[in-house]
Amino acid sequence: MTSVLVVDDSAIDRRLAGALLAKRGFDVEYATDGQDALARIEQARPDAVVTDLQMPKMTGLELVEAVRQRFPSLPVILMTAHGSEQIAMLALKTGAASFVPKRRLADDLGDTIEAVVAISHDVGRISTVDPLDVREMRFQLGTDLQALGDVVGQLEAHLLQMGPADETLVVQVAVALREAIVNAIVHGNLEVSSSLLEDGGAAFAQAIEERRQKAPYRDRKVSVVARYAPGEVRYVITDQGPGFDPSTLPDPTDLTNLEKASGRGLMLIRTFMEEVSFNERGNEIRMTKRLVQ
Repeated sequence: MTSVLVVDDSAIDRRLAGALLAKRGFDVEYATDGQDALARIEQARPDAVVTDLQMPKMTGLELVEAVRQRFPSLPVILMTAHGSEQIAMLALKTGAASFVPKRRLADDLGDTIEAVVAISHDVGRISTVDPLDVREMRFQLGTDLQALGDVVGQLEAHLLQMGPADETLVVQVAVALREAIVNAIVHGNLEVSSSLLEDGGAAFAQAIEERRQKAPYRDRKVSVVARYAPGEVRYVITDQGPGFDPSTLPDPTDLTNLEKASGRGLMLIRTFMEEVSFNERGNEIRMTKRLVQ
């Protein structure tokens, strides 16, 4: 059973998040602030930490910094609220693995934890694998989102073998890759609009399943290419959908977009990667990550 430590100084918010996670089958523990959280992690390390940002004694940002130093493979997921956008962005840049707006906890928190924990567990399993002399990796995926884990896991493995030695960095890159591939499959090939997320996840999930059974959507593929060079890795993800106008994307510097149901994935991608660009058609994303030497 996946264990999650929920950190929030508000007893109401703490129990609300915990109840949602317990309903999904998570083993939930609680902490009232960052200092309490670190003490509990020392006693029994969870699979993930879910934290508020604004707390006494030790803030969520300070907790992220401490966890990265002491438990680099332990993912921290932020619970964001209106007014905390700037500190949330700092926490993501510092080492948090993802975020979920508090108003969307019921829809997104469980799925986010499951995805991030799977990624962090992959890092732990591959940390002792011998390095490989691979300059390029290529993959092709259909519309089955379950195949994501294998592809992202292999990309994680080679990134870790290149020697950045920072497990937090590897987890963040893997989160960005997963978001980019999901976007390519769901929004690119299946042409499912993110606007369906605004009314909860049911209509969104139903649209995905319907499109996976229908031509031409079911026959489209996603290409994933990773190119490795000294000090950096470049990823190119291409779908076979009609594309879109990249100029219509939300402003990545507008922190109020953190609270929107749509655009969350792209916000994470832009935060965790140094360079992000699209081709003119809008069916290909190119990302560059510079590595610690």
